[in-house]
Order: sequence, then C-alpha cells, then structure tokens
Amino acid sequence: MSQSTHYNLMMIGGGSAAFAAAIKAAELGASVAIVEKGTIGGTCVNIGCVPSKTLIKAAELCYHAAYPQFEGLPACPPPSDWQRVVQQKVELVTALRQGKYIDVAAVYPTITILKGDATLLGRRQVRVNGTVYQPEKIVIATGSSPWAPTIPGLQEASFLNSEQALGLEALPSSLIIIGGGSIGLEFAQLFARFGVQVMVLESGPQVAMAEEPEIGEALVRYLEDEKVRICTNVRIARVERREGGYLVHTESNGKPEVCRAERLLVATGRRPNTTGFGLDAGGVRLGPRGEIVVNEHLQTSNLDIYAAGDCVGDPMYVYVAAYAGGLAAENALTGVGKVYDLTALPHVTFTDPQIASVGFTEQQAKTKDLRVKTSVLPLHHVPRALAARNTKGLIKLVAEEDTGRLVGAHVLAAEAGEVIQEATLAIRFGLTVQDLAQTFHPYLTMVEGLKLAALTFKKDVSRLSCCAA
Repeated sequence: MSQSTHYNLMMIGGGSAAFAAAIKAAELGASVAIVEKGTIGGTCVNIGCVPSKTLIKAAELCYHAAYPQFEGLPACPPPSDWQRVVQQKVELVTALRQGKYIDVAAVYPTITILKGDATLLGRRQVRVNGTVYQPEKIVIATGSSPWAPTIPGLQEASFLNSEQALGLEALPSSLIIIGGGSIGLEFAQLFARFGVQVMVLESGPQVAMAEEPEIGEALVRYLEDEKVRICTNVRIARVERREGGYLVHTESNGKPEVCRAERLLVATGRRPNTTGFGLDAGGVRLGPRGEIVVNEHLQTSNLDIYAAGDCVGDPMYVYVAAYAGGLAAENALTGVGKVYDLTALPHVTFTDPQIASVGFTEQQAKTKDLRVKTSVLPLHHVPRALAARNTKGLIKLVAEEDTGRLVGAHVLAAEAGEVIQEATLAIRFGLTVQDLAQTFHPYLTMVEGLKLAALTFKKDVSRLSCCAA
C-alpha cells in the first residue's frame, strides 16, 4: 500500500449528494476526491427519477392520444416499438450523466474522480484500489438499493425490482406488483397504459399510505378506471414460479387467492447502502434499518466523517440528497454548524393525476396536539380543470384552527407537482389560508385551486363568480 495525494475532503459515492458536496467544497477552495466504484451519477439520473419519469411521460402521451375523454375506456394499446421507447430513455440518461455529472466535475480543477472500491480503515484513513488516503474529512454518500421483504419462495423465484423493470426488453402480458407506495403506483399505471394487465398487492389498508385518505381513495378509483386491479390488506403466504409465470399465494380479508402473472415486480421501498466498506472500522454507528446515524449537522459518531443522502435514511429524495451533500461539506470543512432542516419538504408521486404534498396530514397534525381545521376542494370547482376537461383530483388544506396558519397542503391533480411549491413557501414562512385567499392568482391556472381551497374554509365557492373572492 502507498500513501498518496492529500485531499481536504473525500466523498465515498458518486451520486447527487456526493457531487453537491464536491461542488460546495470546491467553491470553498478545498481539494476534493469523489470515489465511485460503479456508474457516476447515482440512483436518480441512472436508474431512478429520470428514466422512470421519461417512461411515465411516454405512457401518458400514449394514453391521452388514444383516449382524450378518459372515462370508462380501456387501457392504451402497447406501443408499436417498445424497444425504441426504452432506447430513448437510455439516450436521455446517458446525456444527463455526461452533462450534469462528468462534465460538471471537469469544470472544477480541484475535484478528482477516483474509480474503485473505498474501504474505511479507521479514523480518517480510506483505502482505494490499494492506495491509502487520509483526507481531512470524509462524506459518505453511498445511496440506497431496492429492498424486498422476507416472503417464502420469493428469492428462489426471482423477481424484478424497480431498477430492472425500467429496462425490460419486452412488455409482459401481465404483471403483479407487490407494494402500493409511490413507486408501485407509478409503475402500475405506466405498464397498464402500455397494455399490460396489472395487479397491485398492498399489505396495508390503503395504497399511498403516506397521503391523506381522500387522495388515496380517489387515486384508486382513477387507476381502476384504467383497469388496474388494486388489492389491500393482503398477506402473501408464498411465491412460486411455474409454467413461465408467477403464482403469488395471498389472503385478503380472510379470503385466499392465488394471483397469476407473467412477471413479478417488488416495489416495497429502498434501504441504505451501508455494508461492505468498513463502517465498523471507521467508528460509524448504524440505526435499526441500516441507516447511518447522524446529528443535526450530518456528523456521524466519527467526528471526522459526515454522511448525506439516502444512506442516512428517509426521506430518500434526490433534492434532499443534494441539499444534504452541500450542507455536510460546508459543515465538515468550516465547522459552521449549519442545521439539517427538512421543514416544509414537498414530495411528488408521478401518477396521473399526480400527488403532491407538503407539511402535515390532518392526522399527523392531531398527533402533534395541533387543533386544526381542513378544507377539501374537488377539482370540478377549478376553472383550469374544467377548461382542460380533466377534473380528476382534489385539494386538501390543513390549517391551525385559531390562527389560520397553513400547516399542510395535499394536491391530487394533473399539475400537482407545480402547484405545491406555493404551499411549500406558505408553510415555510408561516402564512395563513387568509394570505393565500387574498393573493392574486392568474385565472385558468391550476394553482388558482389553492386560493379556492383557502376560500372553502369560509365560503361555498360554487356560489362565487369567476375570480371572485
């Protein structure tokens, strides 16, 4: 082993958190190394957000072009050239990986990318490809991987995870999806719109468990209209592979059923990548789900090592990872002590209609002993939805009863991901529903729905003229 170049900061991992940390460190004048054993760019650009959302958009265009009126119609037929659709996804991923990661790193002369396995040896020592480095500080940003529950026969039968499903060479005739969270629901609609017969198996009482029940119930209706079968309260006894397909032996509400499909996708979440590179030797403590335990400054139990991104656990969003990476690097190099603050954190599920939420649900607010009031506005009261001939969805606001301060906003709409940002700012800066109601909103925009939902606390908006308050 040899001692080599000195670095002020070394990142283990090459995704969003690592690159954000490296850029921040370079801006602070530090010498930086990124160690990545696999493909540069991490989950989002390579096997997560970017490839899944581009295929989701392709399915949406296919479906809307074939069935512009939506209601009561079967799913979209398969695309004429599925492999070309997948290839366009690969081309986009390749371009973004090069343009937003590899080329960006090259802009900063103090950033070095080291290809290879990193192993912590203790204190601040890291071995990479037989060379031992001793950077001043380390940021671990190793991301996460798909996780599957322990189900008899599942591993023996093999299955698709969310990463593998994005690269199928051919569309199956039928698909069972285990898991009714964001990833499972996005994939269910994606494949159904390409003509695949889809069944979703969820162990909980409803899908989209993190969302308001009104939103989950409405989304189930819309997916069932597109011929997606959704089963809740499902206990899976075992899985077997037989005759070119899968048999999933289940019980739901006391009734046994054997579910059959050509392919099986497990979409039950992700777990941090925190094994196999010497965290024990580095004195880094892990939590019960394998996540790296950090304090409010993203510092681990080894005071010279910080962590950021999916490896510290939920929430596993790429924009959170990027924020955390920059914060960890600045804290590590300067000791400024910035706090990792996830107040007013929005999230989006890219079904059609989309789900977008920020702040507390009604139940969460009550568990925190907040006295709240709520309003629920169906989209048929929003002029933009009427003009677009798509009134699928609703807006639910949660506000403090006494002050009217907005503490939660939940949107189910075609443009929910765009609408939620106003509510995010409102919650972050302590605005009230009255502030929303008294703010100008352009007519025939979906964000006007937030104003109408705010007015719903005190008025019947069906009795108002257009734009009236």
